[in-house]
Amino acid sequence: MSTGRGPAGRIPVLLYHAVMDDPPGWIAEFTVTPRAFAAQLDVIGASGRTAVTVGALVAHLAGREPLPDRPVVLTFDDGFADLPGPTAEALAGRSLPATAYLTTGALTRPGGGSLLPPAPMMRLEQASLLERHGLEVGGHTVTHAQLDTLSAAALRSELVDSKAALEDVLGHTVAHLAYPHGYNSARVRRAARAAGYASAAAVRHALSSGRDEPYRIARLILRRSHTVRDVERWMAGDGARVAPFPDSPPTVGWRWYRRARAAVRGPGFAG
Repeated sequence: MSTGRGPAGRIPVLLYHAVMDDPPGWIAEFTVTPRAFAAQLDVIGASGRTAVTVGALVAHLAGREPLPDRPVVLTFDDGFADLPGPTAEALAGRSLPATAYLTTGALTRPGGGSLLPPAPMMRLEQASLLERHGLEVGGHTVTHAQLDTLSAAALRSELVDSKAALEDVLGHTVAHLAYPHGYNSARVRRAARAAGYASAAAVRHALSSGRDEPYRIARLILRRSHTVRDVERWMAGDGARVAPFPDSPPTVGWRWYRRARAAVRGPGFAG
């Protein structure tokens, strides 16, 4: 079982968005084709790693449950239309569990319920279909706003309302959150805990580990430029730094700039 220490304790948590051949331009950089996705899943399967959900990773971080010796976590943000269909089927066909973080406003009122630009999206009621395919469902806010720029009231609404919408559809507690575009702060992390989430995923462009922070789990974002070789390196525990680590000065500075901009222009799309 994994100890979370040393190279064997480096845990790749992969972040996917859409899996399609012809995505809208705004999400194209973070889209992989079905062919590339299948090749990446095959590499993961051949790597000797065992796929687990975010829930399993968080239980390990809390000291409650061990992990397999070489875990990997697959996550999917937003809820694009491919997810409950061919993407979930590709995962299920390889017996790969995963975690899907859904932006509820984009799935209930397409074009008007969120800040996400237009794109083919799944429907909120399909969340239960994801679970039947072996995906764990988590929250990704209502509107996909930059959480670290919001007022306390707006932040709570994004976290609580999206959680409630998912729980109404699924009939059980939704315990995990992903910050839109990874944007978070100490205040946002406290709010996520207060809203009842047991964990929250960031981005950080880093490998996670057995010492990672449950409320800003490091993930590696898949871009269309990534190759099978990139995935092979991540599966080997290479090719990225290892969390936890403090925010860099540029990250802190960018946060303050976005806060100032939001004070003038209002909430912005996290993307």
